[in-house]
Amino acid sequence: MKNPVFTGAAVAVVTPFIDEHTINYEEFKRILDYQIDNGTDAIVVMGTTGESPTCPGEEHEEAISFCCEYVNGRVPVIAGAGSNDTNFAVQLTKSAKASGADAVLSVTPYYNKTSQRGLIAHFNAIADCEIPVILYNVPSRTGMSFAAETYKELSKHPYINGAKEASGDFSLLAESMALCGDEMNFWSGNDDQIVPMMSMGGKGVISVLSNVAPRETHELCQLCMDGKFAEASKMQLAYLELINALFCEVNPVPVKKAMELLGWKVGPLRLPLVEPTAEHTARIQAALNQMGCKI
Repeated sequence: MKNPVFTGAAVAVVTPFIDEHTINYEEFKRILDYQIDNGTDAIVVMGTTGESPTCPGEEHEEAISFCCEYVNGRVPVIAGAGSNDTNFAVQLTKSAKASGADAVLSVTPYYNKTSQRGLIAHFNAIADCEIPVILYNVPSRTGMSFAAETYKELSKHPYINGAKEASGDFSLLAESMALCGDEMNFWSGNDDQIVPMMSMGGKGVISVLSNVAPRETHELCQLCMDGKFAEASKMQLAYLELINALFCEVNPVPVKKAMELLGWKVGPLRLPLVEPTAEHTARIQAALNQMGCKI
């Protein structure tokens, strides 16, 4: 049996910028404190929501090191360390381990992609760095998905702790859970699927919603962990419009706008990401108002 790196709600935290070239570390501290003070169970830094593709290697590693030092064990820190270049993914993973990260989140190779055998070789090489690895399955971004049998094979590695499942494929999830048993933990990668994922035995969520509603996302997961699925379902559905608004354009465009509207100094997006349309901004504002979101 593998103990999960975390249970409950992990925030896929945004990266605040002063300008297009500088991370705003003072605001980052405020964001991290706010998340932890409001019940967030883990921090995922330098993931997609943190604009990792446009944070080059040195900056990427610096942000992870900062988070590990500042969080200082209050909750687990999970470092985004994925790449479609296995050697570079290993380099990022070793750096995250040296910085004190509790685990890494590692996405399937994108663009060049690979076979299922290639996935096994890729992730075993990463896990050989001897830090817990959370696999990340998001075929809408990568163009490929794990097979259940691949999850089963990877579950044999002692450092592969589980998977963030954002495929939305519950048949795949059910088969994977049945094959892997207690040797692979699963977390939802979709905020609108927390309850169904956890009702099948999922351990929680790696969440975008948590950026603007950390207490509520934690509470939703806690209801599921307490077996109160009817109450959790009502809460999940109540937040559906806000969740949908946070994905009305490509992530993290809407969530950074939402945080700006709430008063956070998150700064500009980095190209190729651009500001949401006026129509989408109005939708985001309305959804925040509807749910009473505030700092």
